Amino acid sequence: MTRKLFGTDGVRGRANTYPMTAEMALKLGAAAGEFFRTDGRNGHRVVIGKDTRRSGYMLETALTAGLASTGMNVLLLGPVPTPAVGFLTRSMRADLGIMISASHNPYDDNGIKFFGPDGFKLSDEAEAEIERIVAGPVPLAEAERIGSAKRIDDARGRYVEYVKTTFPGRGALGGLKVVVDCANGAAYKAAPEALWELGAEVIALGVAPNGFNINAGVGSTHPEACAARVLAEGADLGITLDGDADRVMLIDENGQIADGDQIMALFAARWAEEGRLAQNTLVATVMSNLGLERFLGGRGIRLERTPVGDRYVVEAMRRGGWNLGGEQSGHIVMTDYATTGDGLIAGLQFLGEMARTGRRASELVHSFDRVPQLLRNVRYGQGKEPLKAPEVQAVIAAQEARLSGSGRLLIRKSGTEPLVRVMAECTDEALLAEVVGTIVAEIEARV
Repeated sequence: MTRKLFGTDGVRGRANTYPMTAEMALKLGAAAGEFFRTDGRNGHRVVIGKDTRRSGYMLETALTAGLASTGMNVLLLGPVPTPAVGFLTRSMRADLGIMISASHNPYDDNGIKFFGPDGFKLSDEAEAEIERIVAGPVPLAEAERIGSAKRIDDARGRYVEYVKTTFPGRGALGGLKVVVDCANGAAYKAAPEALWELGAEVIALGVAPNGFNINAGVGSTHPEACAARVLAEGADLGITLDGDADRVMLIDENGQIADGDQIMALFAARWAEEGRLAQNTLVATVMSNLGLERFLGGRGIRLERTPVGDRYVVEAMRRGGWNLGGEQSGHIVMTDYATTGDGLIAGLQFLGEMARTGRRASELVHSFDRVPQLLRNVRYGQGKEPLKAPEVQAVIAAQEARLSGSGRLLIRKSGTEPLVRVMAECTDEALLAEVVGTIVAEIEARV
């Protein structure tokens, strides 16, 4: 079955507009309950977390009603990072986990992500089956089988305590000044708490959510805010998360920004030296820079590329038995520690490397020189399919031929927004700009 509701990261859209309405959330909750509650009993449980968007209250309530109507018992976690939902789904022996978040998007978007009992995001097949159930009548539980709902007051504390166990050496952050930017999002309490309890001097940024300011000028999509604070405070490191804290960018003491590619390069090289990198392989998406691929190749480390989306990275890691992967955008997936990207754990691993080596962040954040890369987005209207136009396809083929041997071209539709993403890499920056500009102009003529 072709999925219409689900994109690359659950169901997502503008709040209070299809499909992000209370009505659809109720239907999704009931369908998920029907899918996971297989024996007609009330022993089944689901955990629900959310970020700090105002619309999260509405969707949380609707999901709870739908789930309870099919006999699922709901455990409400409140604002917690997406990786906390993955962890707590498994830790609390839940049958299902749900995170209400649109990640790095602005406040007026929201989304619903599902996790299986193993803490990993659901497969395409499972999401397609839930979508099939949504389309028809969902059997409701008998009155005596309606599920319950309750708040879990210590959800954040459980996650913080686990995160601290992933850091190599408690208290080793003493003497380090760390700026942590929580994007006014889901980690606004958890991240500063974990860092402070591990001994760091913490300067918190983006920790005053009001329901409307998530990702607004702060967080991993606006790392310049954290960089400025690092310089102003004379901090040793900046850790900047996105709205649901599954992404991270790092800032060294000079304000230099390290994206996911640089972080993965450091971790892969270190883990390979220690014999910890499973099958000497790193998993990354087609968006990761050619510089990363060349850096890894020079160290005998294999790069496995996947489609864009951390779910596809994780699926490849599970199939291949690999334990490190991620995205240039800052998802760092370490299956030794978490079932999805975890920005806080990635930041702690970097701090652990600083503590272990005694080196400054600036000596660790730059592992390779990037091949010049240019990405431009073109927004298109409803019902439009600009990439199917023969004229666009012809221009793409011609520009791809121009890059042959000196770079690469990647053009794709976003899985979460009505955007065409045009990305190219080339050592000749003038050619790079010309190639991307030519393709963008042709696409824009048909949107």
